[in-house]
Amino acid sequence: MAAAGWLTKDVAVIAVPIVSLLLGLLIGWLGQRSGFCSIGGFRDFFMFKHTRLLYGYLMLIVGAFVGYLVLSLITPSAFENFFWLLHKGLMPVPGAPANLALTAYILLAIIGGIMIGLIGVLLGGCPLRQVVMTAEGNIRSLLFVIGMCIGAILFAAWISGWVVGILKSVGLA
Repeated sequence: MAAAGWLTKDVAVIAVPIVSLLLGLLIGWLGQRSGFCSIGGFRDFFMFKHTRLLYGYLMLIVGAFVGYLVLSLITPSAFENFFWLLHKGLMPVPGAPANLALTAYILLAIIGGIMIGLIGVLLGGCPLRQVVMTAEGNIRSLLFVIGMCIGAILFAAWISGWVVGILKSVGLA
């Protein structure tokens, strides 16, 4: 069955991971060559008024959105929920766990963002920078990446349950 785009869903199932891997390698290479770091970009902007890294961060966001939009036009069947916000309004992201109130998802995202931000500031680099430094052979960064993966699992399995329990007890979830 042909999709409305250039690729069928069967081909897109193989093409999307391959394109994602290639784009990830490209972004990693660019991150390594430029010294890109989102936390460093904000630090440099607020402390020294340097905008080079901050522009890189903004361009990464714009590039990700434009790239995702272009790929959704090429393979629309692989990106069925791309415009879920426009069609279904403010609601949890499709595929998110459980049927919680929107408040719970927002609070969990804020807690996770604050935690990764604090850790990134303490370690002197955002998660992308830590992954790039791991690829360069930095053992401390490797420990950070391993800890980040373990932390994500623990947060999803343990801390998010506490937050949801608290939200339910006060009637917000």
